[in-house]
Amino acid sequence: MTRPYVLLSVAVSVDGYIDDRGAQRFPLSNAEDFDHVDQARAESGAILVGATTIRRDNPRLLVRHPRRRADRVARGRPEHPVKVTVTASGDLDRRHDFWHRGGDKLVYTTDSGRARATAAVGDLAEVVPLGGAVDFGALLDDLGARGVDRLMVEGGGTIHTAFLAAGLADEIRMAVAPMLIGQAAAPRFVNPAEFPGGPARRFHLADVAKLGDVAVLRYFPKS
Repeated sequence: MTRPYVLLSVAVSVDGYIDDRGAQRFPLSNAEDFDHVDQARAESGAILVGATTIRRDNPRLLVRHPRRRADRVARGRPEHPVKVTVTASGDLDRRHDFWHRGGDKLVYTTDSGRARATAAVGDLAEVVPLGGAVDFGALLDDLGARGVDRLMVEGGGTIHTAFLAAGLADEIRMAVAPMLIGQAAAPRFVNPAEFPGGPARRFHLADVAKLGDVAVLRYFPKS
């Protein structure tokens, strides 16, 4: 069984935040970067966000450009990647756009969260329990068994931290926006954790691109 290639995609401010403390999502990217992200989505077999990101941002996680959707269909793929979320508690709200747009949806949860998740969205998504805790390696094994070759992870910080702490990320796409958030309690790309190799381990920087006023960095953590 082959696990999918894991791409972590994030936009951060110069001071390392992914959002401010406001109720609405703070826009860090620009139109050029959004289009670049849309291309990355079109190349993916599945897109994953945590349940907190669904509650906070109400994302649709769709391929927006009609040509890219048509290209997917021409290659024998559905118009949109599979949408995936993770929740230990099973606390989900079926009113969010995530559940009502695009194609197939998967919910990875714990044995204890299964009943709650099924009651909330069991008619809209397949609920997959992963044991007493969410095991991200097992999650990748299950996606691989379903034929997902490439997984794009779009947040939030807890999810990105889990993939990096477990050494499961193949690539990081980081868009750096020319602004400062400056709010101590605002969310960051990752949370404190024990990462493989610690601070002495340096990632391989594969590419730097300028998209308008945003710099996009591509890192390979395993290289």
